[in-house]
Amino acid sequence: MTPPIFPTCAADPGVTALLGTLPTRLYPFGKAPAGVALPYAVWRTVTGAPENYLADRPDIDGATLQVDVYAATPGDATAVAEALRDAIELKAHIVRWGGDDTDPETSHYHVAFDVDWWVPR
Repeated sequence: MTPPIFPTCAADPGVTALLGTLPTRLYPFGKAPAGVALPYAVWRTVTGAPENYLADRPDIDGATLQVDVYAATPGDATAVAEALRDAIELKAHIVRWGGDDTDPETSHYHVAFDVDWWVPR
């Protein structure tokens, strides 16, 4: 099961104020369009597994997502990461702050974090 990161974030006014609407610039990893406006964010599933039980089928799946934010300035990258954090924490858990850096190919500022999300079946 795919965690509902896009609908969760696209419904949040703090996120859409920074990442826009129609479309909200939050994409699965590798799916951001060429030349997309800054700032934007991408996400990917890092790992996942069902919550297995001895006597029954799993009723929930867990996934760890990595979220990467790209922006023109460090302040913009941080603001987007904080808006995404605030939206996501209502549904899932932030489990790692990945730090910040500058993308070597584009010189865009980059902030990353990981999310653990439980998705009922």
